[in-house]
Amino acid sequence: NQMAAAAAQVAVLIDGGRAGEVWDGASEVMRKAAARPAFVQAMGDDRQRLGAMRQRGEPSVTRVQYAAGGAVPPGVYLNVSFATLFANSAQPVRELVSFRLDEDRTWRVSGYSVRPVGQ
Repeated sequence: NQMAAAAAQVAVLIDGGRAGEVWDGASEVMRKAAARPAFVQAMGDDRQRLGAMRQRGEPSVTRVQYAAGGAVPPGVYLNVSFATLFANSAQPVRELVSFRLDEDRTWRVSGYSVRPVGQ
């Protein structure tokens, strides 16, 4: 429940054009993957394409552990997904907020994406 609420807070920040704040508090994993200006631009581009958030569904939470040597940095991750309806999308979009349990044992945002449901 706490992670679902945290993911909803991240989504609300993105909704409000405050992606920079999300990046500022993110895991080093995310901060290394995308510079702040690129992340903010990508979130703005997504929102411009999709339009305003109209309805966010119930969250679905999954836990994943990645080993060293893979495409994703090793660690424990929680993924929270929502089926979200945006003004410019006829069908709900899969909105995904990922968190990583960092070395200091703190959960931090490690990713945010929107993509068609089923992808």
